[in-house]
Amino acid sequence: MTTTFPDVTISTDRLVLRPFDGEDVNALAEMMNDEHITAWTSAPHPYTRADAHAWATAQSHAERTEGRGIVFAVAEFLTQRLVGIVHLKNTNWRTRSTEVGYVTAPWARGEGYASESVLAVAQWLFHDRSFERLELRTAADNTASQQVAQKIGCISEGVLRNAWMVRTQTPDGSWTDTRTDLIVWSLLPEDIEDMDEPDGYNGHDDYGYGRGAQAGAGGYAVGADWS
Repeated sequence: MTTTFPDVTISTDRLVLRPFDGEDVNALAEMMNDEHITAWTSAPHPYTRADAHAWATAQSHAERTEGRGIVFAVAEFLTQRLVGIVHLKNTNWRTRSTEVGYVTAPWARGEGYASESVLAVAQWLFHDRSFERLELRTAADNTASQQVAQKIGCISEGVLRNAWMVRTQTPDGSWTDTRTDLIVWSLLPEDIEDMDEPDGYNGHDDYGYGRGAQAGAGGYAVGADWS
């Protein structure tokens, strides 16, 4: 049984989804220090250049080679500027199911890039890799992430009560952890059979991962929660 994803690049009309490399370090560090990503993820704060370097050059690649999933750096096709991240994680190779998470850079929100990139990955996952289920978990108040789930055709399956931690900013500018519910969404191959290609999306992009992003071994969030 295959237990790793291939090292691939996926293209849409506007985006290129590819592995991370060392040239992404500065843009990644800048993106991950956005206050919305801090709020909805558990990535380190402040997110240092060392964190970004470890993720871009080693940790993101280990997600694929060690069989947990695969991480895509999402870049604009024309400018090659880093738009965000899509991460498949918690992959179950026997049931052919996995979980997706995503973040979008502050400057790129409102262009539909999150929807476009996640749908492109879902189409690849179902059509090329014969997977049967894609799961997404969103914090209860993360409406931007929920809009992405709805836009690509996900079905809401229920609520995991008090199941996650997000961060809220205090009056003095520091951050504190707060418990939240998780909404569980799923996407199956038949859910996207009649959908158009993902180019041309317009709408709100997610501020953080579906769950909010769990810190990985080197501190960087990965996957539907980045772990």
